[in-house]
Amino acid sequence: MIYLSHGAPPLADDALWPGQLAAWSAALPRPTAVLVVSAHWESAPLAIGATRPVPLTYDFWGFPEHYYQVTYPAPGAPELAGKVRKLVGGPVHDDPERGLDHGAYVPLVEMYPDADVPVLQISMPTLDPERLLDLGRRLAPLRDEGVLIVGSGFFTHNLRGLTMDPDPASAPGWSKEFDAWGRETLAAGDLDALLDFEHRAPAGRLAHPRTEHFAPLFVTLGAGEDELGTQRSVIDGFWLGMAKRSIQLG
Repeated sequence: MIYLSHGAPPLADDALWPGQLAAWSAALPRPTAVLVVSAHWESAPLAIGATRPVPLTYDFWGFPEHYYQVTYPAPGAPELAGKVRKLVGGPVHDDPERGLDHGAYVPLVEMYPDADVPVLQISMPTLDPERLLDLGRRLAPLRDEGVLIVGSGFFTHNLRGLTMDPDPASAPGWSKEFDAWGRETLAAGDLDALLDFEHRAPAGRLAHPRTEHFAPLFVTLGAGEDELGTQRSVIDGFWLGMAKRSIQLG
């Protein structure tokens, strides 16, 4: 189970980050499939995306044209979709034409560049941390089948606070403070504090004016709750002022 900070389309041009993601995936057991919950798809009830290769969802605007030419024709995962439906219980919506959004394909292009691992994306049906933790718990049995469960967001995410200075030292204080708090709280395994991050974390409202980029973390934590003690940061540092901390459980 992993939570990763997924960057933006220009991630592919970064001098460091693509190599970090590639090294991470190389160190992981090869998954039978990847199940992604991204900050960029909120839909209730929970929705299941395309289960066959369809065009990507280019959910960003104003970027150079070549970013809209990226493809990622990973196999679909219809059997995984059926298992997700059973595990989730309750109403589930199908969105068979929705391709992977950039929260899914931008990191996967670097991690599994051959696009030969089946991928399924599901929506975030809520931003409530407790409910997302429960969703992760329901999905946890998929781990036993070799499915890599991926929560994809950004450890801090305030677009008004972006800095164009590439020097990580130039990251704003609120981003550094939240990142340090998150690192320490994860290391302590303090789920209660994490669930209440908006109130307990320093600069919580600045780090996440809206919480959709932190929320996928709770799916990851729920899926790996029994291995919380194994949590470790695989990638850290800052990109344009935002913390790119990414973690692994198990």
